[in-house]
Amino acid sequence: MSIELLIVLLIVGAFVGLLAGLLGIGGGLVVVPALMFILPYAGISEKIVIQLALATSLATIIVTSASSALSHFKLGNVDFYAVKWLMPGVIGGGFLGATIADWIPNQYLPKIFGVIVLLLAIKMYLSINTQSKGALPSAIITTLWGGGIGIISSLAGIGGGSLSVPFLNRHGVEMRKAVGSSSICGFVIALSGMVGFIVHGFAVKGLPQYSIGYVYLPALFAIASTSIFTTRIGAKLAVRLSTSTLKKVFSIFLMFVSASMLLH
Repeated sequence: MSIELLIVLLIVGAFVGLLAGLLGIGGGLVVVPALMFILPYAGISEKIVIQLALATSLATIIVTSASSALSHFKLGNVDFYAVKWLMPGVIGGGFLGATIADWIPNQYLPKIFGVIVLLLAIKMYLSINTQSKGALPSAIITTLWGGGIGIISSLAGIGGGSLSVPFLNRHGVEMRKAVGSSSICGFVIALSGMVGFIVHGFAVKGLPQYSIGYVYLPALFAIASTSIFTTRIGAKLAVRLSTSTLKKVFSIFLMFVSASMLLH
C-alpha cells in the first residue's frame, strides 16, 4: 500500500471516529464505500473487495464503538436495560449476517448495501417529527429486534446504529442515551460479525498479504489509529446538539451514502 493510500485511510479514520461519537454508528457507512474504492488501487482483486471491505469495516467498528461507548458511558449516555436485552440478539445476528454475506454472489452485495442504507435513510428522515411510542417492548421482543439488527448490520458491514438508534429513540429512550447504547451494541455486532468473516475467509484463496480471513490488517490499523481519537470529539458534540439536528444529520448522510453505492 502506497503512502498516498495510507494518508487517505488515516483521513477516513478521523471522519469515522467523529461519526461514531456523534451519531452512535461504527462508521461502516463510510468505511465500506471508501474501501471498495481504495483497495483496488492497492492491487487487490475486485472479486474479493466487497468481502474485505465488509470484514475490515466491522473490525474498525470494534475500535471506534469501544472508544465511543466509553465516552458515552462516562457522560451517562447509556440505557442499561435496553443494552441488556438487545445483546443476545445482536451477538447471534452479527455472526449470521457474516455467513449470509459469504453466500451472496459478489456482484449483488454492493447493491444490497445500497438498498439497506436507502431504507435506513428514509426511516430516519420520516422519524424526525415522530413522537415516541413510550416504553421498550418486552425482553423477548427486544432481543428479537436485536437479532434482526445484528443480521442486517453485519451483512452491510455497519455497527447497527442506523437501526438501533431510531428503534431505541422511538421506544422512549432519549436520543443521547440511544446513541450511547447503540455504541455498545455496535461493538458486540462488529466483534461477532468480524469473527464470522474471519472463519469464512480462511478457506478463500488469493487473499492479500497481511490478511486474517477477510480482515485486511493495513487498512484496519490505519483507520483505527485516527478514529480512536476523534470519537471523543463526536461524543461531546452529541451532548450539545439537539435531537432533531442529530436526526437530520443522520438521515441526510445515509441518503448520500446510499446514492453513491446504488450508482456504483
